[in-house]
Amino acid sequence: MSRVHDALRRVEPGRPASTAVSPPGHLISGPLSAAAAFTATPVSGTGVVDSGSLSGLIEQIQEIPWDPAPEAHLIDAQRLQESPTEEFRSLRTRINHLQSMQRLHTLVVTSASPAEGKSFTAANLAIVESHLQGNFTVLCDFDFRRPIVHSLFRIDRSPGLTDYLQGKATLAEIIRRIAGTNLFLIPAGSAVLNPLELLNLKEVKVLLDRLPSMFNWVVLDSPPLLFAADANLLATLCDGTLLVVRLGQTTIDAVSRALTGMSHNNVIGVVANAAKRGELYSKYTYYHSYYYEKTESESGEPNEAEASDAEAEADSERNR
Repeated sequence: MSRVHDALRRVEPGRPASTAVSPPGHLISGPLSAAAAFTATPVSGTGVVDSGSLSGLIEQIQEIPWDPAPEAHLIDAQRLQESPTEEFRSLRTRINHLQSMQRLHTLVVTSASPAEGKSFTAANLAIVESHLQGNFTVLCDFDFRRPIVHSLFRIDRSPGLTDYLQGKATLAEIIRRIAGTNLFLIPAGSAVLNPLELLNLKEVKVLLDRLPSMFNWVVLDSPPLLFAADANLLATLCDGTLLVVRLGQTTIDAVSRALTGMSHNNVIGVVANAAKRGELYSKYTYYHSYYYEKTESESGEPNEAEASDAEAEADSERNR
């Protein structure tokens, strides 16, 4: 726990983002900074995805086009050169390494308070996981109080999880697949008056035990820890919890209270969201912009650096 707090002290409100220095074993970088205090102990039995159990289900699952909301800031497979993509890839690498050491297939993504970027993190982590060949990933919206996954991907909210848990829909009916990808979505479903009571049903545990046999990653978007007991309950049913904090907003006290209140503390890392690109990514941006500009140049189009050189030479000729 102390390692998590050490990472958070470096991103406490009042400190400029540029002073966030990653301690050993942590990663801090980019617009999305994965300040992850990974402390899991290797155990046996990592689990294997049963492709056979998924293949029969896939035939019944509705395929939908990739049509995210413009304001969602979701990673686009056609624009992987953007810097947030690389940060989520770094986060993916760390989490996949943990998965090779222990059973880790169901992951709750939460935060201490609202508006810290948990849904943004959950969605983009699921997207980059699905980019790997054969890495079937499902993003589940377990935030029955303020669901947003359906809005991010511009899909229907129901049928979804609440409908399934109440016996109003089958599993195949509530899952959507982004056409041509390994990404699957399960929206929250119809609005309910008793979300916590619904999460206490035995069907929730049965579902979370079943999904890892069909998907390599099951990513859950859940309510904030300090505003509802939902995430606390879901953490007891899943293999790990990822905590999202927002630079300049989340306080150490809020995170401490959130973690103290957890019945089963299986936090595998902390993701620091909303870092300033200019303060933490100047070298990263330079490196990647050079690579992609050079690629465009090879295709016959002058890149930005070449255009600047040409203008400088023209100015020199005119001044002679």
